[in-house]
Amino acid sequence: MTQKHVVFDVVGTCVSFDAFYNCINRVIGEKLLAQNITARSFGFSWMTAAELEFTFLSISERYKPYKEIITALFYRSLYMMGVENPRELVTDAERDQCVQGYSELEIRPGTKECFAKLRDAGFTVWCLTTGDTKRVRGYFERGGVDMPLENFISCDSQGVAKPALAAYRPAFAQFAPEDAKWFAAAHMWDVTAAVSIGFRGAYCTIYEKESCAEIFDAQLDVVEDSLPLMADSIVSASL
Repeated sequence: MTQKHVVFDVVGTCVSFDAFYNCINRVIGEKLLAQNITARSFGFSWMTAAELEFTFLSISERYKPYKEIITALFYRSLYMMGVENPRELVTDAERDQCVQGYSELEIRPGTKECFAKLRDAGFTVWCLTTGDTKRVRGYFERGGVDMPLENFISCDSQGVAKPALAAYRPAFAQFAPEDAKWFAAAHMWDVTAAVSIGFRGAYCTIYEKESCAEIFDAQLDVVEDSLPLMADSIVSASL
């Protein structure tokens, strides 16, 4: 019997970064403003720098968990943003509080409705994440969104990071050839990588706003501005 599946990216797609930025603002916001830096701009720059190093280590076969990397990149990121002596500005304890903020991310509004629409239409919802499963499932539990542990797939267990195609293949391979297989994300790089190995792609603009589609060589079946609308379009496109 043909089954229908949607594999979701989690952080950035189902989960917002607002709590991370708010934590940084609460812990060191005044210190940052004295350097003409906002908590949001630092949080984005720090997180992006960590993702870059995480990816570079992964593709050079020296994989490290993301939490180790974001912790290590804290002071370097401050320096790159113009803070000449970052260790004099911020303590290790404050750094660790900011890192903890990344574990306190919150589910986006519309995620619960999105999952319900898909399940009501006969889809099984999965999550493929670069993070550790316990932390990532905690986002859903705190947000009151049902997401069974057995439906999480983590790249941590494979020692490879998205968007390396090897990160997507185990998820794709566990479904039958005749099954409907979708990948949904709010990162254009993520969903287009999944499409390249055979998934149908659904992109939500809720995080990036600008898709920059001209730099990605892939055709997407669904592009919507909210998660519930994306679910509606996946259902319609699968009829």
